[in-house]
Amino acid sequence: MNFGRWLIRMLKLLAPPVILASIAAFFVWHASHGDRGLIAREQRLAEIAAARTDRDRAIAEREAAERRVNAMRGDQLDRDQLEERARAMLNLTTREEIVIPYPPGQRLF
Repeated sequence: MNFGRWLIRMLKLLAPPVILASIAAFFVWHASHGDRGLIAREQRLAEIAAARTDRDRAIAEREAAERRVNAMRGDQLDRDQLEERARAMLNLTTREEIVIPYPPGQRLF
């Protein structure tokens, strides 16, 4: 009988800390591994960085397209540029011509 009372008393003493520790462990686990946890945050940051890279690439492509369109507009059309572009597309040059290529980031076409 003495052992039974001792066991019940120990269970009453240990039950609240064990339950609270279990609840705390549950929240700590989900704070790091849950849908909105620290690991998911790092994955989202990596996705955001990739999306920003794609956005920057798309902006560069759009700006290049705008430069091409602006260079060929009727009010700003330069006949030399038009002739140069036609020769570049047809891959035609004469022996007297000097070809100066544009740097990769500043090409018109």
